[in-house]
Amino acid sequence: MTTPRATNGHNGFHSESEPDSPSTTSTSGSEASINDLTNGTSSLRLNRRRNMVRKKSSPMMPAFMVSAPGKVIVFGEHAVVHGKAAIAAAISLRSYLLVTTSSKSKRLVTLTFPDIDFNHAWNIDELPWSIFSHPDKKKSYYDLVTAIDAELVAAIQPYVADVSPDKPSDIRKIHQNSAGSFLYMFLSLGSQSFPGCQYTLRSTIPIGAGLGSSATIAVCLSAALLLQLRTLSGPHPDQPHEEARIQLERINRWAFVYEMFIHGNPSGVDNTVSTQGKAVVFQRTDYDRPPAVRPLWDFPTLPLLLVDTKVAKSTKNEVDKVARLKHAHPKLVGSILDAVDKVTQTSADLMEEDDFDAESEDSLRRVGELMTINHGLLVSLGVSHPRLERVRELVDHQGIGWTKLTGAGGGGCSITLLKPGVSREKLDTLEEQLDREGFGKFETALGGDGVGVLWPAVLKNGMDEDHEGGMEIDLEKFLSAEGNEGVERLVGVHGGVGEREGWKFWRVES
Repeated sequence: MTTPRATNGHNGFHSESEPDSPSTTSTSGSEASINDLTNGTSSLRLNRRRNMVRKKSSPMMPAFMVSAPGKVIVFGEHAVVHGKAAIAAAISLRSYLLVTTSSKSKRLVTLTFPDIDFNHAWNIDELPWSIFSHPDKKKSYYDLVTAIDAELVAAIQPYVADVSPDKPSDIRKIHQNSAGSFLYMFLSLGSQSFPGCQYTLRSTIPIGAGLGSSATIAVCLSAALLLQLRTLSGPHPDQPHEEARIQLERINRWAFVYEMFIHGNPSGVDNTVSTQGKAVVFQRTDYDRPPAVRPLWDFPTLPLLLVDTKVAKSTKNEVDKVARLKHAHPKLVGSILDAVDKVTQTSADLMEEDDFDAESEDSLRRVGELMTINHGLLVSLGVSHPRLERVRELVDHQGIGWTKLTGAGGGGCSITLLKPGVSREKLDTLEEQLDREGFGKFETALGGDGVGVLWPAVLKNGMDEDHEGGMEIDLEKFLSAEGNEGVERLVGVHGGVGEREGWKFWRVES
């Protein structure tokens, strides 16, 4: 894949031709220089006229797509709140962002999230560039931003206040959070010379289920803006691992800015997993400092059944519940949290063993047993729910895997590590029962790729064989794709597995 080349220290949008267009400019320029020496002033004037025409006809950046995965907590829920380690891993449910550039005369930047019925546009030239470009405020693409600037937040409030005025207050708050976090990042990275463009996002990730849906949006937008600024030179198959790591860190830093705007003091784990994929071990012993994050670059891809109980959860309520229990029984609850931590560390060591085989029944059984132990410890802390226990009962009845809650509990989702060789018949029977009882279900994979790019937005193996050379994903196709299956069929994967030709990912191995 050819993507915009990196340009050190530049924060504006280049007006030069795209790197993947024919490089005729430099060749003709060299030839013209020779002719100027031999043919005199008339040739120079002619060359200047040619350059003027060439500059005006520079092509717009092609439409492209960015995708990022959701995440689940595999081990260590609640213990992580009390300074212990946890493991979070990417899942193959993803968000997809289509970026389309407008003609120079259209000076609007538009944010469209049809899944939450959100659409809003701003005139680029009317945005508060002056304060964001002030020497004391201006950020570069490689900067580490650790806090949201209150003056900058105040500057964008007038542009957020008129978002979704006719929506109910709870929906309007979601829309305004999305608008504010986007504008903060857009104004921090861009400049007034930025072209008019539209950012359209579709997601296959349930919202509010503890699967990191907001972080996937943050990662998609961060990567898209950095690509538009030409500060990323990948991904590409021959990219050195160290270069890939640097570029992933760049994406992750700005995704964290988006998350800080919405959540205040997020752990940074959701955006980290969504950016780099695979899995991480993270631990936060001091809330005045960032968490310690250790990437598990060789984390295996594991088959997973994700079930949404459709029970609204409150992370705060469940965290407070465990805190009260620990206050009442400090030694007992402390020992339970220590046991959860031991399970987390044991599982990380297990999956990093040289002889661990993700397709081996013995290897999966050992991970599954640790998941069962972890769930039992969480049940003893009172953070499960009858609907979560019902999922475990149904899975155990079919004998197809090992199930635990993921996230805060009290509702939300469960994850089931599937045993190898499970028959389609057993899975169909389980899914029919889950449907009857009102659960949401997703066959997915654990530990897959992180952020990826389709540049340009053309699938080389498009569904329509009549499209020689590939099928372009335009805005109309993207918006009209029906549900998760329609989106995945158009731009993502088939049946939750497999990689579409044309998509490229930053991949880092240990």
